[in-house]
Amino acid sequence: MATQSQKAKSNKTPKYSTRIVRRCWRCGRKRGFMRKFGLCRICFRELANNGKLPGIRKSSW
Repeated sequence: MATQSQKAKSNKTPKYSTRIVRRCWRCGRKRGFMRKFGLCRICFRELANNGKLPGIRKSSW
């Protein structure tokens, strides 16, 4: 979990474009982030398993 100060710092526009930090909107985690959903891998899995992400379902073959 990211602290409030870390979240606030990542929301500011950085001096250089390479310093952009993308964070999960749910928990604030920056590693394992999926741009398409705006979630980290852990939150993505929780929401997908609960059926709260439309169009996502668990694969089986």
